Amino acid sequence: MSMNIFKQEFGMRWRSVATWSAAIAAVMLVYISLFSSFAGQADQINQLMANYPKELLDAFGLNGTDLSTVMGFFGVVFLFTQVLLAIQASNYGFGLVSVEEREWTADFLMAKPVKRTSILTGKLLSAAAGLTVTNAIVWICSFGFINIFKAGRSYDTGSLVLLLGSIAVFQLFFLSVGLVVSLLVKRVRSVTPYAMGLAFGMYVLSAFGGLLGTSVIEDITPFKHFDPNYIVRHGMYDLPLVLISFGVVIVAFVASYLLYARRDIPAVS
Repeated sequence: MSMNIFKQEFGMRWRSVATWSAAIAAVMLVYISLFSSFAGQADQINQLMANYPKELLDAFGLNGTDLSTVMGFFGVVFLFTQVLLAIQASNYGFGLVSVEEREWTADFLMAKPVKRTSILTGKLLSAAAGLTVTNAIVWICSFGFINIFKAGRSYDTGSLVLLLGSIAVFQLFFLSVGLVVSLLVKRVRSVTPYAMGLAFGMYVLSAFGGLLGTSVIEDITPFKHFDPNYIVRHGMYDLPLVLISFGVVIVAFVASYLLYARRDIPAVS
């Protein structure tokens, strides 16, 4: 039965997946195509950035970034990509179970001879499949656009793979947190404000963490766990922070199953 739910949910979500994937690909194309212009003015841009306060550069993930290199420039583009990926995953998380409650169809689903765990599993698999499609599009576009617009310059493939490899956990963080928050509130009337709030809230926390020079705030936001600037400069993940993301994902999913099993589902009177 969970596979039937998966097929139904994925069929309903397919148009959204295609739209998000196309939008993210378009944004990446626009920004990556600017690399040749930036590379040609590398000295002036780097000198200009050197005049900005270190805290401000930290806030936008630009401290130590060399925009004249392919991976240095792509790290900035990838940060914008992360914001869009966060909104998409948050949107799916908040809407996963709230849509039936909002449209008063949840009681019809619950009346079927299927366990709630199976229902939630089918829904999660469909959301994960949609995010995986978007992930694959980002991989293809990244390698394709970089090789088209690299202006004859070489780049570290390993750093690019590390950046792209972080997407899956990054997406699951926002999917799982969005899901558990939607189950903690009484009713999600509109998914968009919640999704935008979570995605941009985490990004702002990342920026303020850099401005305040403290790691306390950074510990709770995946924008710092998978900081593109750090990954490009060091050629590795910040493992302690990455483990925090893994921990949040596991705890959020376990909590979601427990909350969903005990949730009072509104019925049409």
